[in-house]
Amino acid sequence: MPLNVGDTGYGSVADPGLSASGAAGSSETAALLELAGEDEQEWRPMSKEALEESAGGPGWRKLRCYLVALFWLAWAATLATAVAVIVTSSRPAATPLVWWQQSLFLQLQPDLLNETPPEGLRALDALCDRLPYFKSLGISALILRGLLDPFNATESGPHIRRLLGQSDRAGLKMVLDVCGVQLFGTREGENEEASNATQDALRFWLGQGVAGFLICDTDAAYTEKSLMLWRSVLEEFNKEDEQRIVVVKQTRELIPPLRVSGRRLNITLVDVVLRSVLPDSPRPLSAHQVAGAIETHLQMAADTWLGWTVGGKAPYDLRRLLLVLLMTLPGTPVVQYDQVEPAQGGNGSDSSDLTEKFKLKHSIVALFSSLSHNRAREEALLSGSFTFLPFNDSSNATLSSPSSPPTLAFLRSWGCVHFLVLLNAASEPHSLDPAWGVSLPEAGVFVASTAMDRLGAVALHTLVLRPREAVVVKLFEPGNYS
Repeated sequence: MPLNVGDTGYGSVADPGLSASGAAGSSETAALLELAGEDEQEWRPMSKEALEESAGGPGWRKLRCYLVALFWLAWAATLATAVAVIVTSSRPAATPLVWWQQSLFLQLQPDLLNETPPEGLRALDALCDRLPYFKSLGISALILRGLLDPFNATESGPHIRRLLGQSDRAGLKMVLDVCGVQLFGTREGENEEASNATQDALRFWLGQGVAGFLICDTDAAYTEKSLMLWRSVLEEFNKEDEQRIVVVKQTRELIPPLRVSGRRLNITLVDVVLRSVLPDSPRPLSAHQVAGAIETHLQMAADTWLGWTVGGKAPYDLRRLLLVLLMTLPGTPVVQYDQVEPAQGGNGSDSSDLTEKFKLKHSIVALFSSLSHNRAREEALLSGSFTFLPFNDSSNATLSSPSSPPTLAFLRSWGCVHFLVLLNAASEPHSLDPAWGVSLPEAGVFVASTAMDRLGAVALHTLVLRPREAVVVKLFEPGNYS
């Protein structure tokens, strides 16, 4: 049977949308939904004018431009203000220091080298072997005294030249101590031949690599005429990175001033004035005398670069306190050989006694090494400002009797970093009065102590100084931990 039998045959579907006349289209072309109403809404893209009108009109564009410009102006003003604050803020000026101002000097004792051969040669060999060890401790220069006569090149020349060669290989400079040595051409009225002999001797040792000379303020060479002569010779050997120096050891209470045309002598004729903390004494000083001498020097203002050495004899239990003082004072520390190489002492052979001596020597060397390396890397200890901090009566009497030596303190500062040095020479402990040092930061961290057993953070109001103890505390401003 055929499938299409007419329009209404089998397989065909009548279109319900057809009118009676069959004029409507087929189901494929008929709309599925009819929109109600006669007015149909027409969707078209908005024009530029319509967008500006809906955004608030043309004034909105100007306001937006003003806001963007204001933002960038405010940002530029903030940046300029920050730069101005950094540039104009108070900060310490970096003072250029020459080599002797950054150095740590080791003064060799005369009895180490004033031995007759072969003892003297063995002492010289032992000293040469120790030079790299001295360098590892932070020592930069040696003051050599007692190795025969430096102005007699025939007798002492080979020994000093050997030591100079060894020290140069170890990276150490050498200063010859000629204090008390009879020099040529240093007195008024000396003939020209003697003056030329002095210049020749100076040139000889400078040519061998000597970094400078040390004289005493009581020597005949300590005159304007002689120092002018010495300076002219030193200038011949000076280099931009290696200057030769003249050190004057102060042996009197006041160093005699030198004058030129009635005015104070230019300080360049004398580079360093070496001053002793303690006065000379045939017997060890008492704790009161030691504290009094320290306090006197802490209150004195100096007009030249100072070098510091212990000088007089002090009680053994104050030696480490004095070492802390030397390494934290402004100026150049000059330590003695026995401060780096403590004497073993005694002839006992007991193993426990030897162990205690070894521990004592190790602790002193550890303290020295810690202080020297902190001084080398901390600007405040090297060239920072110095402030003496006196204690009031109430703080001094907290835990110590009125007859005890005074507790001493001073501050080394560089920017916002402060190093507080506290020295207790008394035989009793001492605590800090909370009212003392109210302008100081309240907390810090231990840098060094005489027993090398103070570690970690510390609050000043809880700090108690032990008898014969010195401590170095690095303080911080609130919120600053640099």
